[in-house]
Amino acid sequence: MSLNPSEDIRSVTDLKRKTREILSQVHRTKRPVVLTVNGKAGAILMDPKTYEKHLKAGNMARLLAQAEEDIAAGRTRPIRSFLKEFKHARKVSR
Repeated sequence: MSLNPSEDIRSVTDLKRKTREILSQVHRTKRPVVLTVNGKAGAILMDPKTYEKHLKAGNMARLLAQAEEDIAAGRTRPIRSFLKEFKHARKVSR
């Protein structure tokens, strides 16, 4: 996701005056808009699908980080052992 500073950084005052235009831009470009307050970043505005995509990516990254910690700490076991236990617990035949 790239950011176009001339289009994607807007003031809160600009948002108040041009709400529909800015929302249309967010949906059309799929890029977030940085809202500034007194010249400093105050919030990020993005369309729901882009937000969901980033939320899912963040959740996946957290799961992978936990898995990497388990590997580094030696908390692993052979896949055959896991599958045997899984099938037995779920009463899966073959």
